[in-house]
Amino acid sequence: QVQLVESGGGLVQAGGSLRLSCAASGLTVSTNTMGWFRQAPGKEREFVARIRRTDGSTYYADSVKGRFTISRDNAKNTVDLQMNNLKPEDTAVYYCAAAWPWGSTYSSNYNYWGQGTQVTVSS
Repeated sequence: QVQLVESGGGLVQAGGSLRLSCAASGLTVSTNTMGWFRQAPGKEREFVARIRRTDGSTYYADSVKGRFTISRDNAKNTVDLQMNNLKPEDTAVYYCAAAWPWGSTYSSNYNYWGQGTQVTVSS
């Protein structure tokens, strides 16, 4: 079975940083496009970042560009999301997801999902 487990969420002050980690089992992060999405209460799930399986290229939503960095550690089979200069608007449940053979910015393109980790940014 494929399992994605997010960790690292918490409560931070605006301007602070968090590093989320997604531990994968049953799949290899280097052979899947891995993405991070987030969902706030009452809102649709939205794309945050992805790292492409073919070349490791990264892509970010405009709202997080320059502040967030997605990376993968093939040895640990994890994908991380470094979040800097957090804003209250970043408050959401953050989900790790895997897509094969092609990734995108659309949640429907992803095959597997973690349970999410809560990120709360205070004003």
